[in-house]
Amino acid sequence: MLLGHIRKKCRSGIMIAQLRNLKGEHMCTNADTGGTTGPVETCAEGLELYREALARGGVAGDVPECLVLLGLLRPVDGAGTELVPVPPDIAAARLSRPVERAISEQQNALTDIHASLAGAQNVYRQAQQQAKAPLRLILGTAAISAALEEAVGACREELLTAQPGGGRSTELLTEALPRDLALQERGVRQRTLYQHAVRTHSPTLAYIERVSAKGAEIRTLNEVFERMIICDRSVAFIPDHRHERHTAALAVEHPGIIQFLVTSFEHQWVRAEPVVYRSAYQRPQLLTDETRRAVLQLVVTGYTNEAIATRLGISSRTVATHIQRAAELLGSRSRAQLCYLLARSGLLEDEHADRVAPSRS
Repeated sequence: MLLGHIRKKCRSGIMIAQLRNLKGEHMCTNADTGGTTGPVETCAEGLELYREALARGGVAGDVPECLVLLGLLRPVDGAGTELVPVPPDIAAARLSRPVERAISEQQNALTDIHASLAGAQNVYRQAQQQAKAPLRLILGTAAISAALEEAVGACREELLTAQPGGGRSTELLTEALPRDLALQERGVRQRTLYQHAVRTHSPTLAYIERVSAKGAEIRTLNEVFERMIICDRSVAFIPDHRHERHTAALAVEHPGIIQFLVTSFEHQWVRAEPVVYRSAYQRPQLLTDETRRAVLQLVVTGYTNEAIATRLGISSRTVATHIQRAAELLGSRSRAQLCYLLARSGLLEDEHADRVAPSRS
């Protein structure tokens, strides 16, 4: 609206007498815009007249207002009604001078703010350096093991552990067993979360049997989750995925982050299934039906065998076996047909569906 108004005035022209009192820097301000200041552009008539003024050294008579507002034509004392042309760079310098002054004042204000807070910033930085960091990066398997050993050994009340990826190696289990039994002797409550795949892994089952007999609680889940160890809800260890697997960990001591990790563990713990023994010498029943159901759910979702194996902590061969047995049961000849038959059979909804042969009609 402002630019249109200016161009309209440029086309109509104004009298030289009206411009003789124009002094200093001019921006476009008129009553129609309530005093609003905005950019001014030269119209075609103004450019043509400016070219003529440059050729003749000046012009007289009616001129487009934009040339005066932009400072491209200015009256000269003693020149009567004549307006002389001004180089664009000089006109731009005159118009931009108040803007540059405002910017300079703002920059000076910013400098003053930073200078005023410099002393407080130094005190804050020193205090942060002296305080214990809430997050530490630990690099290397040996350093991670040493840090875990120290933190777990200092546990007095509770140890929460989430161990995805299936059965653990015999070496790790042999190393962990005396430490975890010692925790139970001290009255530390231990809750450990595994994936369902450990229920078919003999070394892990032997470990679970020993620690469960002393009061540790073990549950398994048929979904993927992150590895974490939380000691007395004061320090937590989580993997740093920016580095190669098992070579970097983060030791977290920030209360807010630890509370977030504990909440995540509790949500997973509620959904998990306890590993229960019927007697001191009886191993828990294998949840092959639960594992198979988890495999088939991921098949229907569209995961490949390799992706399913990674998520459930089992081998690709085991995944293929579960898929083959389900295909034989339902009489399917392809993966797509298997997904269709699974949807019709209701196998994934019924908790004991693998014990009942579905209809093939």
